[in-house]
Amino acid sequence: MKFFVDTAEVDAIAELNELGMVDGVTTNPSLIMKSGRDILEVTKEITDMVSGPVSAEVVATQADQMIEEGRKLAKIADNIAIKVPLTWDGLKACNQLTNDGFMVNVTLCFSANQALLAAKAGATFISPFIGRLDDINLDGMQLIADIRQIYDNYGYETQILAASIRTVNHAFESACIGADVMTAPPDVIKKMALHPLTDKGLESFLKDWEKTGQKIL
Repeated sequence: MKFFVDTAEVDAIAELNELGMVDGVTTNPSLIMKSGRDILEVTKEITDMVSGPVSAEVVATQADQMIEEGRKLAKIADNIAIKVPLTWDGLKACNQLTNDGFMVNVTLCFSANQALLAAKAGATFISPFIGRLDDINLDGMQLIADIRQIYDNYGYETQILAASIRTVNHAFESACIGADVMTAPPDVIKKMALHPLTDKGLESFLKDWEKTGQKIL
């Protein structure tokens, strides 16, 4: 499973990237606002750091303007994935930008039907939002499973990018179902390393080692 980091905070990306934990990055207008940076400047800094896809999102709502914005964002670097919303205009933009030879990430997916349309339009990535479905008492993981089945049934190459991941269980279940990619905030990725039995075992080992009176260095 590929790990994308869902943030525009350069320092957080760099820390994970040094450990080989970053296969790509996703950003959106809200994350850009949170970073307080200029979208073109911070996106260029991220693309210089990360070799994998970096999603940069258009903000237009009409297809022609989405295409124009997408082409401008694609000029930032060769590893830009243009992010468009899953609307009819977004699908039109996806199809054109894909035909232009760009990677396209279709975002804000909440149904398997939407994911099927995105694959037909040539999307590189489809981003189903798990957490937001959970918020309204719908099963976000079932959506991942449904998309996986449909794509496998027909051999679609669009990669399932599990998004709106808020917990380590979301990450685990997405991997079990077979999502190609997950994008998560840095703190969620770090929490995947935590387990109380690991902490307890380490504490026990260190107490026993102290009793030996030995040193390695």
